[in-house]
Amino acid sequence: MTGPLVPFREFVLKVHSRCDLACDHCYVYEHADQSWSTRPRTISDEAISWTARRLAEHATTHALPSVTVILHGGEPLLAGPARLRRVCEELGSALNGIAELDLRIHTNGVQLSPRYLDLFDEFHVRVGISLDGDRAANDRHRLFANGRSSHPMVMRAVELLREERYRHLDLGLLCTVDIHNDPVAVHDALAGLEPPLVDFLLPHATWDDPPPRPDGSPTAYADWLLTVFDRWTERGRPMPVRMFASVLSSLNGGPSLTESLGLAPTDLVVIETDGQLEQVDSLKSAYEGAAATGFDVFDNTFDEVAAHPGVRARQLGLAGVSETCRRCPVVRSCGGGLYTHRYRSDSGPGFDNPSVYCADLAALIRGIEERTAAATESPAVRAPDELLAAHQDLTRTLLAVLHDTLDGRGGALWDDAWRLAATVEADTPGAEALDTVLAHPYTRTWLVGALEDVQAGRDLTGPAAERLGATVAAAAVRAGLDLPVPVAYRDGSLHLPTLGTVLLGGPGERGTAVVRAGADGFLVRRQGAAPATELRIAPEDPEGPHWRPVRVLRRAPAPGLLLDDLDPFRDCFDVPVADRLEAERAEAWADRIAEAWTLLADAVPDQAAEAARTLTTVTPLAGGAAEPGRHGHGALGVGATADAKELALGLLSGFRRAKLRALGEVTDLYALDGTWEHRTPWGSEHVTFSRLLAETFERAGLGLYDPRFLTGVPEALDKIENAAEVTVDGKQLISAVRKEISGTRSAAEKNRGRSFPSSGRQTNVLASDQKVTFE
Repeated sequence: MTGPLVPFREFVLKVHSRCDLACDHCYVYEHADQSWSTRPRTISDEAISWTARRLAEHATTHALPSVTVILHGGEPLLAGPARLRRVCEELGSALNGIAELDLRIHTNGVQLSPRYLDLFDEFHVRVGISLDGDRAANDRHRLFANGRSSHPMVMRAVELLREERYRHLDLGLLCTVDIHNDPVAVHDALAGLEPPLVDFLLPHATWDDPPPRPDGSPTAYADWLLTVFDRWTERGRPMPVRMFASVLSSLNGGPSLTESLGLAPTDLVVIETDGQLEQVDSLKSAYEGAAATGFDVFDNTFDEVAAHPGVRARQLGLAGVSETCRRCPVVRSCGGGLYTHRYRSDSGPGFDNPSVYCADLAALIRGIEERTAAATESPAVRAPDELLAAHQDLTRTLLAVLHDTLDGRGGALWDDAWRLAATVEADTPGAEALDTVLAHPYTRTWLVGALEDVQAGRDLTGPAAERLGATVAAAAVRAGLDLPVPVAYRDGSLHLPTLGTVLLGGPGERGTAVVRAGADGFLVRRQGAAPATELRIAPEDPEGPHWRPVRVLRRAPAPGLLLDDLDPFRDCFDVPVADRLEAERAEAWADRIAEAWTLLADAVPDQAAEAARTLTTVTPLAGGAAEPGRHGHGALGVGATADAKELALGLLSGFRRAKLRALGEVTDLYALDGTWEHRTPWGSEHVTFSRLLAETFERAGLGLYDPRFLTGVPEALDKIENAAEVTVDGKQLISAVRKEISGTRSAAEKNRGRSFPSSGRQTNVLASDQKVTFE
């Protein structure tokens, strides 16, 4: 077994080994392992004390902020209030000052009464109750030994938990699936109780003892659960359902939310009433002794259990599932199913198999995806305007997080700027102007770097600390607001993002100036300067001794793009940025970009139109063709040496990479990148999913300009669509790309005879994609 030891965070403590019900589907009493019969009925004082000691030891060793202890059985309430009080007191005392204790109890509810709930309220013990649905469903299995129904007593317990004084202790309901029960009736019965959570559990089964399938259907359990899902959706999802939430989370790139699904390593251990330490309880369904480790709380630490081969086998993620599962596209969501359900006595290592519920899990995951994809898809994937809006929201969120993280440590200039930003935003033109400045791509560069520094405990200094004031001042100038905004300057220059740089002095000169909009531009007055310096500047003024404007490239058919060779945060590309261009070179830039855009508008009008709506800024680079950088949506770095044909291809390539990176910042297109490797259809190299997606997305866009780039793209799209890493939004993107290239035959005809860059140049364009980092 490889990989670091995974500490336990969840501990199932058996406080009583017997039960007051005789449920015929119980894995403790009715399945292969019958070790319960030799254990003490009630946990001893010594076992409680040693358990508390081991918990504190484990939490200290691994610096755990919290641990969860679930009081279990048998039926844990049979231990009685006095014994349960002893357990709560010992555990709480041992962990006091070390880790937060999250105490829970899982019960059949038959014995639950106010005396127990008052005790649980005292020690903050939350209560989960097992209930399989309405009376008919519950009485199918959950009966007393004499055949009497337990349903009225369980319902009384549920109603007691729903009382206002105990509602905060309600953990939810656990429901074991039986496909003989009416799924709609089960759902409605559970939903009618308004639980905070419902956890549907597949009945424990193995390949040696498979679950019943009365009609022989390999997906009977999926069909039952999907019927519940449809009813749950129809009723407006009246309560959280852990199984459904886990599938939806993993489909969208998030983690699994239950041990029975997903690839997350197990972090649970069981302490029996005699102090024996065992693996997850459900293993008792496999064979006698399957859960045993040979360790106990008296002589062994939890770390020793964590290193046990059986425990480590459930902590290997993808490496811990069968070869069949590793090749399955839904494995990220199902994780091979519950470890116990993989057992087969006649197949080498007994658990190296797909789940006995394999077909059900695949059908359930695909069924939920089919039902929810349209509702869960991010609109940013299909609509460029939505992508821009999502990035504007992200930028504002980052700014708010930065301000909150600073918590008053930003200094006087920061506090003044934050206050003045509210004034600017209260004015309608001011709010629009502030949006424009915040949308500038290098605002994001500033925010991400500043937030990294602050979260790492470093003070916000230099240009990073001063940028907010410059941002607010630029917005006020754009809106024509007569609002004095103090802004720091350094090396004699004051940069207003999207507008330009004011030159107030020479190198090394630092201070504060006040920027104030006027009728014909804005005034800049140095504070504390002798003699006083006041400059009157109009943003449209040509470059002069005190003013360097951010120039705008205006050459049809290219859109109006900012030629930003001034912003102090523009150096965020893999290639170094160029210095300020001379006026003549800037004019040449405008001409060359217009020539390149003419080629794009003719060959790929849809992409050219989208780029015109999306791109706002180009920054000269010291070399290279065109590339996105580590900044907000809307900027490309462009090398000054490319001719129009190379530049057209470079702009298109850079735009595609910038768009994919922008999408990756606002939604999850894939998960577990690097877990699998994929062979590219255009070569023999095996690459990560992110790289396959990036190259495919870029090639598809370039193929509309030069059809030779489309070689292998359809095959790559098939690979991506059927890969385990792809999320719902990733599939949405692939669908859009398929639609995008569906007319490539006509594009090829249109571009027949067009002079394209050499094949070597094509390779270089795509190779540059390998340097892109998706953040």
